[in-house]
Amino acid sequence: MNALRIGVCLGLFLLLTSITDVSAADTHWKAGVAETKITPEQPMWMAGYASRNKPSEGVAQDLFAKALALEDSGGNRLIIVTLDLIGVPRALRKNLEKRTAEVLGLKPESLLINASHTHCGPELRVGRAPADKESASGNYAGALEDKLFTLVGQAWSNRAPANLAYSHARAGFGMNRRLPSPTGYRNSPNPEGPVDTDVPVLMVKGADNKFRAVLFGYACHNTTLSFYQFCGDYAGFAQEYLQKDNPGVIALFMLGCGGDQNPYPRGTIDLAQKHGRTLATAVESAISVSQPRVINGPLRMAYTEIELPYDTHPTKAEFEARLQSKDKYEASHAQRMLDRLAKGESLAKSYPYPIQVVRFGGELVLVALGGEVVVDFSLRLKWDLAGPAVWVAGYSNDVMAYIPSRRVWTEGGYEAGGAMRFSSSHPTRWAGSVEELIVKQVHELAQRLQR
Repeated sequence: MNALRIGVCLGLFLLLTSITDVSAADTHWKAGVAETKITPEQPMWMAGYASRNKPSEGVAQDLFAKALALEDSGGNRLIIVTLDLIGVPRALRKNLEKRTAEVLGLKPESLLINASHTHCGPELRVGRAPADKESASGNYAGALEDKLFTLVGQAWSNRAPANLAYSHARAGFGMNRRLPSPTGYRNSPNPEGPVDTDVPVLMVKGADNKFRAVLFGYACHNTTLSFYQFCGDYAGFAQEYLQKDNPGVIALFMLGCGGDQNPYPRGTIDLAQKHGRTLATAVESAISVSQPRVINGPLRMAYTEIELPYDTHPTKAEFEARLQSKDKYEASHAQRMLDRLAKGESLAKSYPYPIQVVRFGGELVLVALGGEVVVDFSLRLKWDLAGPAVWVAGYSNDVMAYIPSRRVWTEGGYEAGGAMRFSSSHPTRWAGSVEELIVKQVHELAQRLQR
């Protein structure tokens, strides 16, 4: 009997040793990181504020693109690209997706592009710059694509053994900006509105246990500044401070669901720097925890595009009536739609909306949504998908418009559809079903990655 017990114990010991060995293998990552300056070399029309009436006048802080390339022990790959820019044009995503597939064999689900949405960067969105400035925007966008393609290749070539860990902290300068008033919701601080104060942090250490990269997020517009100089706003300063305080580390910022969130107070570069320091301190707090969540892998990823429907289109007569609107942006939007109809073009019924889910083993789920997603999506999905840590990013892969929750859509206002009047392609606001359509697809992708 004693011999049998010894044999069983020995067998159990060997089994546990085997499981430990597999787990150890799963923790083996390769990571590479790279950055490149993308500040325009000449004055350009700037993005983010319709009231701007002249091109840029200098540089307060350089703008950067950065790439983090990850590969697990099974060869599964993910490359995250972050941009100090207003958004990610669909064409840029598609072109980069094609080029990285041809050269690196990268699948669509293995490429994630996120924009910080700084309002002090160049305008590169179609139909947003004045006609005489469009060529400069086009030239910049073409050069940017080449730079990003090179950047991705550099990050991939820089891969070396690494360990990953996740932690998070809090930052409080972001506040809901949808203040109810007798005339509707206006853009003003609303301390009673929903917010997401989370600062998620992915830490990348080399085999020597030294930090190589830090990817971090926050759900808040980069709108502290509205001047005529290029600048990354608070997110640019947070990255700058983290890299100065941690020599040899590249810090990458990934914007969360900040569509209805603003930094407060705001209006000066000193405030942008203060908010940047606040966010950098939160990242340092997350890094300092004694037991971060170790990311073991493997990587599992999924990417899809769903047709996001528009609400019922205005009739031609309704567009014509809007030409008399006192709101010049509503009138100009109506004129653009009428011009398209006069050319025999049909107005779109839906838009191909990107949704991406990345699962880092059983430890972390990263959801990347297109457009200017409001905070309700982050709060809901972190509740729905709870188990592993959940990180929800907006402004990813295509920033085409605001994406309202059902609550915001019902309340109305700028994020609910008012912002569509600045568009040259969106005929009207989204249908009221968009939140459920997006959340349903996220759940389907997340469940697929659990199998």
